[in-house]
Amino acid sequence: MRSMRISAALTGPAPMPDAGHRRAFSVASARGPLACAAITIAVTAAAVLVPVTGAGAASNEILVLVNDEPITAYEMEQRQRLLGLSADIGSYVRDNAKKRWEAIVKNPKINDEFRAFAVKRNPKTKEELQKIQQEFIKQKQKTMMEGLQAEARSRAVKGTDRAALKELVEERLKLQEAKRNNALATDEQISKVIGGIASRNKMNEEQFAKHLAGMGVDISTMRARFRAAISWNAVVQRRFGYQVSITERDVERFVEADATAALDDAGSNVDLVVQRVTLPVAGNLDQKAMAERLAQAEQLRAKFAGCKSTEKAAKGIGANFENIGARRASSIGEPMRTLLLNAKEGEMIPPNVGPDGVELWALCGKKQTAAKPGAPSAPGAGGGASPKDERRDKEFDILARKHLKDLRQDATIDCRAEAKSGLCQSL
Repeated sequence: MRSMRISAALTGPAPMPDAGHRRAFSVASARGPLACAAITIAVTAAAVLVPVTGAGAASNEILVLVNDEPITAYEMEQRQRLLGLSADIGSYVRDNAKKRWEAIVKNPKINDEFRAFAVKRNPKTKEELQKIQQEFIKQKQKTMMEGLQAEARSRAVKGTDRAALKELVEERLKLQEAKRNNALATDEQISKVIGGIASRNKMNEEQFAKHLAGMGVDISTMRARFRAAISWNAVVQRRFGYQVSITERDVERFVEADATAALDDAGSNVDLVVQRVTLPVAGNLDQKAMAERLAQAEQLRAKFAGCKSTEKAAKGIGANFENIGARRASSIGEPMRTLLLNAKEGEMIPPNVGPDGVELWALCGKKQTAAKPGAPSAPGAGGGASPKDERRDKEFDILARKHLKDLRQDATIDCRAEAKSGLCQSL
């Protein structure tokens, strides 16, 4: 029985098996070309569900009674997850990616996994084997990055229990006041806000709900937060309308802006000024040459002195240089997009194996662009807000805070959380 040996660089032509015979596959050891070719490769990001641990997780235990209305541990956990969506997780991912990848390629089981992966695809030529190899590496990278980002979100959630519970208590007071004033937001109003966010993420409401679920957040948690925000704005408008004029559209902008910042597609409103250096990789490049190419890329990156010197540095090692210029971040493929969004201006991100060879991307500039025409923006958040509008927003905020403080003083808040948790002291 003939066999084809699959490695990171595919040394020499691979013999073709006779028809009807089984193919046997093997991978270079973790210390071989697979490790060399991939340790420095950038990785892609995706959000996944990671269980939140801790007291009361997924529990209907009552933590607080607000005028006899309960707030459960499950509600607090869900609110923590929602708050965690807006956390900055890029630094954690960037700091741990290389070490995690090294652990993956040194795993003794990597050979068996690659063999099974290749057998299912039944390659017939050396070129097909190379594509399979790249596909295997990319899948491994993606899985690793999913885990890293999930870990980062889980870390971001920790320590938010007090903030989450305090927010829930205030929302109970707001909703109770809205009911008394017949100002409770309708399902239609809430769906309009969520539908707008989903649309900007190129999803419908059902797809958006699944997207949130993938990050551990039930869509009902977001709906509850919006219901409280919209209802509260209506309450304040009715009580203080003669002092502050707030339109329905103002309310929508105020509420939508809070969610959009955390949930819109990464880079949807960011322009990146980038350059790309490509070190060509021939189809028959042997393992030693592949390792040398990656070493060249790392050396160029280590000596990188800014975007003005990129072209000269690339030509110095026989690489191709492209001054791509300004591009919308969402148009740049992963894994480069995630790393570029988290990079500093004037920084070159780690090498990545692309279709034409080893790639190096440099971030030369980053600019937050204006929302699409007609897209909502928060009142008083810039973008042409007049002094009159800003003054009105401040007045609105002052009156709203004062009224909430009065409601809190008159309310009966019974905290039943364990004393050691410290939750009651935070209320």
